[in-house]
Amino acid sequence: AGSRDHRYHSATAAEPRTRMSKKSPGDFIKQVLGRPVIVKLNNGADYRGILSCLDGYMNLAMEQTEEYIDGQLKHKYGDTFIRGNNVLYISAQPKK
Repeated sequence: AGSRDHRYHSATAAEPRTRMSKKSPGDFIKQVLGRPVIVKLNNGADYRGILSCLDGYMNLAMEQTEEYIDGQLKHKYGDTFIRGNNVLYISAQPKK
């Protein structure tokens, strides 16, 4: 018995709720739109700024963007557009 697709695991009543979150990637994106994020690119650079727009290909637009390479601030930009195939991940920026 059970799901045919074993790639996805759903929490059962016996498991602690903190182990699995029922949020989807879409829920995360809705939560961080208009908020500070860190976008890590395949080349290792981080872009930090306000996520203003994102499409299904992970093409994104950011405002008040700063570019970090090896943890060092390299450039400050206004509006920035990043092509989705360069994005490794997007994370919510921790509160300062």
